[in-house]
Amino acid sequence: MKHKKYTRELILLEESGNFRKFPEQASDSMIDLSSNDYLGLMQNASLQNEFMQSVDLSKLKFTASSSRLLSGNSNEYTQLENLIASQYQRDACLVFNSGYHANTGIIPALAQKNDLIIADKLVHASIIDGMQLSKADFLRYNHLDYDHLELLLEKKSKHYEHVFIISESVFSMDGDKANIQKLVELKNKFGAFLYIDEAHAVGALGKNGLGCVEEENLIREVDFIMGTFGKALASVGAYLVCDSIFKHYLINKARTLIFTSALPPINLAWSHFIMQKLPDFHENRIQLKKLGQQFAELLNVKSDSHIVPYIIGENKNAIQASQLLKENGFNVLPIRYPTVPQGRARLRFSLNASMKIGQLELIGKVLTSNLAI
Repeated sequence: MKHKKYTRELILLEESGNFRKFPEQASDSMIDLSSNDYLGLMQNASLQNEFMQSVDLSKLKFTASSSRLLSGNSNEYTQLENLIASQYQRDACLVFNSGYHANTGIIPALAQKNDLIIADKLVHASIIDGMQLSKADFLRYNHLDYDHLELLLEKKSKHYEHVFIISESVFSMDGDKANIQKLVELKNKFGAFLYIDEAHAVGALGKNGLGCVEEENLIREVDFIMGTFGKALASVGAYLVCDSIFKHYLINKARTLIFTSALPPINLAWSHFIMQKLPDFHENRIQLKKLGQQFAELLNVKSDSHIVPYIIGENKNAIQASQLLKENGFNVLPIRYPTVPQGRARLRFSLNASMKIGQLELIGKVLTSNLAI
């Protein structure tokens, strides 16, 4: 009897096409279009060999076995945070265990009672969870609708001590970009803080791979820049670029930093190695941008980046389309509610700088010839 409620919910998920299970590892012979390995570094053997030869593995531990505030604050943390702060030419950097840890730790630590958060309607679940964990009030503005954001700011900002505007730079499910210049203008007009999640832009965009804020020359105008190592940078963890006062504040207040084991030194050393190399991947970024434009044109859809959504609608149809492409050698998984709105199920193609458009042309033919799915 104790299981009845949970069994019923699982049945409802299955009936609605929302039942999830872990997918099997894709075959090496398949082209993987569900990975966030945007620069193609994950399987770059020469890069991995270069790293292994550049470090003394006997001195790099494979676990921290403690939180950073106890014995887990290895020298590799200091080296990595100093490097990133220097690359952004900002005061400070603070590393977290993942993008989820970052957003669910930073936001509730900064945004308190008597504060207001206003976020784009399509921000990532980790940002939503961070807002819900905070004691601040929060509102959502229509996706990329800065007139709506300005209206909310005009009506609400004067009633709060602090206002935080939060947006992704490249949106993870739609591949479109925020207008960061406009966000900066509104932040300045209303005296707000601006928080930009660059998880899907770091590595893939910007002259030196520092994301959209670098691409738009706005690094110093954004109060909080969050980036991740676990996507284009082929590592693990996340970081926040900010003023020193906020780094000190978060070390004392961010629960996802305080109450978790630190990252292993060997992972931090690898992240440091990749960050040092980041400017060298300029040609990868050029190829990635070109591929995104070519592939969006091939599918006759709109995308501003290396993430190309193919919206199908119903869950069962998206599942069938995914299976059909798998049978043709492409690993692309269906994206369904609650990750995307109901009725907007899709295939989300995550492109990789090592791919060529010729490898992907069959996708257009398969989807076009099976529109009845």
